[in-house]
Amino acid sequence: MAEIKTEDLPRTDLYTLQLPSKLESITRVENLVDELAQKYPIAEDTYANMLTCLNEATINAIVHGNRESEHKKVYINLEVVDGRKFIFTVADEGEGFAYSDLADPTSPENIEALTGRGVFIMKHLADQCIFNSKGNEIELHFKI
Repeated sequence: MAEIKTEDLPRTDLYTLQLPSKLESITRVENLVDELAQKYPIAEDTYANMLTCLNEATINAIVHGNRESEHKKVYINLEVVDGRKFIFTVADEGEGFAYSDLADPTSPENIEALTGRGVFIMKHLADQCIFNSKGNEIELHFKI
């Protein structure tokens, strides 16, 4: 049987935030991304994509998921694998939504709409964007 050495295993750093469902909570998300940029070699474009996606996911969780209920929380977990891959999970305590039924924000009838672009943006800026089946949790992957 082959021996597994600890130096052969991927190094994983874990971070977590539990936020109240208030729009002011977004500041803590921005602070987390700033701290990560100081600790890891994140390129400027990846930093901008991360910040945009996390802001969007957190605002969606607060406003649409938890309906800004002071009794509900938004949970953000981050797994940093070998300092090269970031896996963020943003979850709310809401009922979820059918993410596959969203209107295309680039279609002519939606192009001037003021809302409805967040999921589209996250799917294009993150390396991978995965929703759970209920639609109240999103996983965002970034390679740095």
